[in-house]
Amino acid sequence: MSSDQSHPIHVMQVLINMTSGAMGGLACVVSGQPFDTAKVKMQTFPFMYRGFLDCTVRTYHTEGLRGLYHGTIPALVANMAENAVLFACYGFCQNLVSHTLGMQDTSQLRDYHKATAGSLASIFSSLVLCPTELVKCRMQTQHEMRISGHKDMPRKSTPWSIVCDILKSEGVFGLFRGLSSTWLREIPGYFFFFGGYELSSSILNRSSKHQPGALVVTVSGGVGGVCFWLSVYPVDSVKSRIQVLSASHSGGFLLSLLHILRTEGILTLYSGLMPTVIRAFPSNAALFLAYEMTKRTLARWSYTQN
Repeated sequence: MSSDQSHPIHVMQVLINMTSGAMGGLACVVSGQPFDTAKVKMQTFPFMYRGFLDCTVRTYHTEGLRGLYHGTIPALVANMAENAVLFACYGFCQNLVSHTLGMQDTSQLRDYHKATAGSLASIFSSLVLCPTELVKCRMQTQHEMRISGHKDMPRKSTPWSIVCDILKSEGVFGLFRGLSSTWLREIPGYFFFFGGYELSSSILNRSSKHQPGALVVTVSGGVGGVCFWLSVYPVDSVKSRIQVLSASHSGGFLLSLLHILRTEGILTLYSGLMPTVIRAFPSNAALFLAYEMTKRTLARWSYTQN
């Protein structure tokens, strides 16, 4: 095929991956937001709650059902934008890895090669994720911030008011607070995320010559999500502290980690792990199912148009 014919197809493939990734991000948030809220609260204020159930019940009693869904809008923006960029770059990085290794095309890639491509793709998606996740985390912990002594916290904040406050007090770079921590989480995390997904899919679909079906995609997506969080959860705990408690964790990732280990112990870094793992399987199963089904539907539509 000539280059002038392949270029539009390449652009179309990027658009399909971006749209499919965005739909996957939407499905991920819709299926798991209350669990994520509990995770962030327990990470940031580990001694305020006795566990996941205590955190959920007390949040419901003090803030109502809405309290469990604080930060949903920035979470939607964060996940849809992150996954749109992530999956668009995932295809590009697969081509990059195969080219670097001297392969003819991406069909020759092994599962760990695809995991490496996912890890590289997360470098770019983190640039989109960091500002939106920062706003999400601050919205989710408004109640805890007020009762722990932060009297300057307004009674009610919106995503836009939080963005304006950050820009006013810290400037544009304030929106990227925790970026290095995000990279420390995402780069290794997505190696295990895509690695877990691809390996599980290969094992479950071993006897079939066709594309993985909905059940295989769903199970493999859940496995990938669990692998992600089990591999990098302590890093995420430090990142949440940096983004929410910026005044007391302004020294960067390493100093924040050492401060937590010295004053609170290593187990504090795993506070909120249970709701995260519980959420990881269904939410990432929904993410990959939505991604794959959207991608296949759009690919068929694109084929009929050409």
